[in-house]
Order: sequence, then C-alpha cells, then structure tokens
Amino acid sequence: MDLTALYDGTTLAIVVGGTALATVLRCGRSDVTATIRVAARQMLAPSRFDGEAVRASLARAAQDFQRNGPLRANPRSTGDGEFDDALHALLAHRSMARFDDALADAREKRLGPVEAAIRTLMQATELAPVFGLAGTLISLSQMPAQGVDRGAYLAAIGMAVHATLYGLVLANLLLAPLARVVERHARAEEAARHALAQWFEAEIAPAMVPQHEARGHHHQPGVAA
Repeated sequence: MDLTALYDGTTLAIVVGGTALATVLRCGRSDVTATIRVAARQMLAPSRFDGEAVRASLARAAQDFQRNGPLRANPRSTGDGEFDDALHALLAHRSMARFDDALADAREKRLGPVEAAIRTLMQATELAPVFGLAGTLISLSQMPAQGVDRGAYLAAIGMAVHATLYGLVLANLLLAPLARVVERHARAEEAARHALAQWFEAEIAPAMVPQHEARGHHHQPGVAA
C-alpha cells in the first residue's frame, strides 16, 4: 500500500485549518490557549504530581502537629504548592475549615484550564467531520461542468475521499482521545489529592481538639438526699 497516496496537502489544510478557525471562533482564544498549554503539559510532563512524595511530607507534618499541637507546629514544605498553601492557612487560622477552603480554591484554579481544554477539544471533535464534509463539497464543486475529463474527475473524487478521511481521523484518532486523556489524568490527580487531604485531616484531628475538650468534663458528685 502506498501511504503517500493518503496525503493531500490542500485538503488537509482545509480540514485542519477550518477546524482550528471554527474552534477559535466558537470557544475563544483564551480557551484555545489554555487547551494548547494543557495538551502540551500532558504530552511532555503528564505526572507532575508526586503523590508518594507529598504523602511522605504530609506524614512528617502530621507528626509535627501530633507532637507540638497547632500552636507550635512548624511543618516543612511538602513540595506541592496546593498543600503548602493549605498548611499555611491551617497554621494561620488554626482551622480545618480554612485548610479545606484553601484546597478548594486551589482545585478550582487547577481544574479551570483543564475543564476549558476538555470543552474545547470536544468542540473541535464535533467540528472536524463538518470540515471534512466541507472539503468533500469543495472537491465535488471542482468536477468539470461539461464533458468528462477523467483526470479532473479522479482528482475531485480523490479530494473528496481525503477530506472525509481527514475529518474522521482528526476527530476520532486525535482530538477525542486527547480530551479523554486530559480528563482521565485530571480525575486521577484529583482523586489522589482528595485521598491525601482526607488522610491528613484524620491524622491531625486529635491535635486540633481544644485542650479543655480533650481532657473532658470533671465529674461533679451528686448531693445525697
């Protein structure tokens, strides 16, 4: 099979260029830029979050809280910006609610570009076959209006086939799979972060109880009748 026969630069430009332009017009430049950044990061450095290393750091921080309490604890950096900010909020306010709020804010900032990337990629997935059809229609419009020119006829049919093929390949073998890869990676990281946060909170919960509550109430003897 001659694979070079599958290449048609003009048709490829129509399908890819049209899909890209329509995606920018529909989703906006900011979402497209976020998509490019997220996709590039996914391809070049898909596992930036080191859950094991962060867990080890959080374990040391939990031991610090258990030994010294929330007033004197001074945990070291975990190496992860989100958990470091959450620990700073916890130390500043002595409140687990502030710890949760800091993680929630970080989660929103982290997942915002990811969600935009997934939306944009799915929009592009829908648009690619449309421009495959557009390329097909353009190719059919190039057929000779009068008479039968075998060369022109074969060229038009070939362009139509290429346009349909490029639209389907772009949508189903590139854009849709990339969207799912980004989504799966984001879900896996979020699940790992959530599990670490829950574990850490359970570990330091006894240290966060006020001392008078930890000691309990003294028994008051009753008055004999």
